[in-house]
Amino acid sequence: MSAVGQGLHSDVTPFAAYGFPAAPRSSPQSLWDDDRANLFRDVRAARVGDVLTVNIAMDEKAKLGNSSDRTTTAKIGNGFDVTPGLGSSPFKIAPQLDINSTSAASGVGNVDRSEKITLTVAAVVTGMLPDGNMLISGSQEMRVNDELRIVNVAGVVRPRDITKENTIAYDRIAEARISYGGRGRMSEAQQPGWGHQLYDAMKPF
Repeated sequence: MSAVGQGLHSDVTPFAAYGFPAAPRSSPQSLWDDDRANLFRDVRAARVGDVLTVNIAMDEKAKLGNSSDRTTTAKIGNGFDVTPGLGSSPFKIAPQLDINSTSAASGVGNVDRSEKITLTVAAVVTGMLPDGNMLISGSQEMRVNDELRIVNVAGVVRPRDITKENTIAYDRIAEARISYGGRGRMSEAQQPGWGHQLYDAMKPF
């Protein structure tokens, strides 16, 4: 998947270039505790390092059909007839040149898919854009027996789209990059062997 920000017109610094805020310095002689400074602050993510929850609820269906048919025919004919003679014995020369060409192509494509995914992933604010929008990135891994399921989410969010519960819907994320997959014995069983994959990559037709 491409990096977040590839679709933006302005240059966006990659996530790795953003630093998280340093921890507040402790003052043993002070009665003020910085942990209490957020007692009345809005719980919604607003700074680099804050965490928010991304709700992914996809229930989409798509059905597409396309067909094309193309035929081209070309024909070229040329010839001449020469009948010379010597006395009463004529002979004939009649060369002919005929070229016929026919080209035909037919293609049919159909797409019928249905997707339904319901996930909740926690993401971290990794950067701030000049207009106040935030870059987020989050991942989640869960291992069940020998199967590892991985969820990745990244994108650009507006602070106004974050709810009071500090959540945001996936369709409110710009430049969204959502990946759900995994690796393990079950995933290996669903893939063809390496020999079959090599044959598919090298076959000419």
